[in-house]
Amino acid sequence: MTQIVPIAALLIGSALLLLAGGLQGLLLPLRGSFEGFSDSSLGLLGTGWAIGYIGGCLLTPVIVRRVGHIRAFGVFCSLASIVVLLNLVFMTPWAWIPLRALSGFCFAGAAMVVESWLNERASPETRGRIFGIYTMINLGATTAGQMLLTLGDPAGFLFFVVGAMVYSCALLPTALSTAAAPQPLSQVRLDIRSLWRNSPVAVIGVFLVGISNSAFGTLGAVYGRQVGLSVSSIATMMSVALLAGALIQIPIGVLSDRIDRRMVLIGIAVVGCLLGAALTFGGALSPIAIIALVGAFGGMIYSMYPVIVAHANDHSPPGEFLKTSGGLLLLFGIGSVVGPLLAALMMTMTRPQGLFAVTSGAHALIIAFSIWRMTQRAPVAPDEKEDFVAMASGVRFSTPETLALDPRAEDEEETSRDAA
Repeated sequence: MTQIVPIAALLIGSALLLLAGGLQGLLLPLRGSFEGFSDSSLGLLGTGWAIGYIGGCLLTPVIVRRVGHIRAFGVFCSLASIVVLLNLVFMTPWAWIPLRALSGFCFAGAAMVVESWLNERASPETRGRIFGIYTMINLGATTAGQMLLTLGDPAGFLFFVVGAMVYSCALLPTALSTAAAPQPLSQVRLDIRSLWRNSPVAVIGVFLVGISNSAFGTLGAVYGRQVGLSVSSIATMMSVALLAGALIQIPIGVLSDRIDRRMVLIGIAVVGCLLGAALTFGGALSPIAIIALVGAFGGMIYSMYPVIVAHANDHSPPGEFLKTSGGLLLLFGIGSVVGPLLAALMMTMTRPQGLFAVTSGAHALIIAFSIWRMTQRAPVAPDEKEDFVAMASGVRFSTPETLALDPRAEDEEETSRDAA
């Protein structure tokens, strides 16, 4: 408690931010489906979010340098609140797509400010615990936001108003906090050549995982709607997938620390492919069967990203954790721009199950490329590996400040100081 109390305001602000984000992220594709939006326009909602989120990660440090952390956070939360209400006013996909991009931009900016504050408050002794608490709060808040949809009808205006109110409330804890403003925010560079030299599997894998995860995260609710699931079943399905992805990271992390991480990645992708095939070709499945299969599917797809990051850092030079992980973050974001478009096109051309044909295709490419790379490079010895750290990659994209909060960043700082 002595560690949590000083950062309680920041954690509450983050929880409210993720609560509203979880609600909005599930509400919009469902409501758009009710309004008759095409699959392609619903896919563009995910693409817009990804573009806005990447832009927020890149431009927020510039904005914070101009106006400060508190003002920037207030602007991001206020704009996010306005965007939710504009979604209700302009019920058309051509308004929703740019609004979703603006929402992604604001969400990334607000998250970066909170995370930079937490990073400033974290000492070497508490960084790991603070990072773990922050990850659990984000997961719980996002799940709660999704499950709110079980309490009413998304065809009305209530959830739009609730989302706007929660975004507005998110700025209050930080605005009233007496904590000192943190140092300038971290920035990331996309150096594909360096990443490719260190780990080709990580470069290809993280791009393909971005395609798979964003496709499911954006259009999973649309799939559920089109195969006849109720709103409560859809919310349960998406939440179970998220929770499974968090829980299964523990055994997967232990396994990947002991054997070649590429073998672990291949195993996850194989199971993901099989589950995707079952959802694609399984015929008329009961709601319970769909929720169970999608839950297992989520456990696979949401555990891939941290395995890839750990593998890339195994091959990175000492002191380059932030550079490596930041580059992978942006590649994941680029894949997230492509994924919803491909999945929406497949769902339009075939049927709702086409969503899982796209994810299975991405996983098959991961399997093929990883197997080939295993013939080109020997595995890293277990005692030379970086420690696996679980990440809530299914909640939202990470930001550069999330990476700075990671306990491995402290090791990088110590390496830099020793070199100096």
